[in-house]
Amino acid sequence: MKPVISVQNLSKTYASGFRALKNVSLDIREGEIIALLGPNGAGKTTLISIICGIVNPSEGQITVNGHDIIRNYRAARSEIGLVPQELTTDSFETVWNTLSFSRGLFGKAPNPAHIEKVLRSLSLWEKKDNRIMTLSGGMKRRVMIGKALSHEPKILFLDEPTAGVDVELRKDMWQVVRELRASGVTIILTTHYIEEAEEMADRIGVINKGEIILVEEKHDLMQKLGEKRLTLHLSEPLAAIPGSLASYKLEMKNDGMSLVYTYDAQQESSDITSLLDDIEAASIQFKDLETRQNSLEEIFVNLVKK
Repeated sequence: MKPVISVQNLSKTYASGFRALKNVSLDIREGEIIALLGPNGAGKTTLISIICGIVNPSEGQITVNGHDIIRNYRAARSEIGLVPQELTTDSFETVWNTLSFSRGLFGKAPNPAHIEKVLRSLSLWEKKDNRIMTLSGGMKRRVMIGKALSHEPKILFLDEPTAGVDVELRKDMWQVVRELRASGVTIILTTHYIEEAEEMADRIGVINKGEIILVEEKHDLMQKLGEKRLTLHLSEPLAAIPGSLASYKLEMKNDGMSLVYTYDAQQESSDITSLLDDIEAASIQFKDLETRQNSLEEIFVNLVKK
């Protein structure tokens, strides 16, 4: 399938000499949600800003639905909706007029039916005549999404869309994003909330120090890089781990009442069977066991450290 966005060998060096992006290549598929994760200053916002035509690249090529972002700027930009980190709206304008004006900036003819559809999908219809200044932070964030959707883009960039939004509103906005994806919109998300990426994304991209470390299907990433922990809750406390179990590198927890075995998520189940057999042979009795796999947050932290 032809990518909806293709980034090839993109670099950005500012006048100060700081190199924000280094030979970044990335293909984004039509209709997916891809989450870009990275620490502050990793280059996430610079990458988005270049694709959206806000910042000029130093090197490389980007196409959006086949349109080069430099040679065919207007065609490329019309495909994109951008929700920036900052809340930048006219405080004295109404919600309806704000969305209508944004649509007009892209040369689109007035379409009240589309504006109504967007407002209803964002639960803003009842607020359509309210001035922006009267809205809560969460509602203002929804207005920003509405502005980005006003000209009917096929691609939506969400740069930290739930920053400063409470947990309940964040989950509401997750649902909005899922509905947008279901309608055929491709979504590129940057976030500091790892659970946001874990909840919504189809693929995960990790960027650090201006370089793409990896791009993987979320499920494959968690399978490939995730560790699992098998915890055995013992019937009686253990004074020390027997030498016969040394090869398993077990950890003793809870004052000797638990043994923890850490292993690769793709490891053969036969290793677990061998461990349990050896524990029985060592006359160690357990009353319960549980397994847990690393979260995406733990995988991300380990990747960035490396």
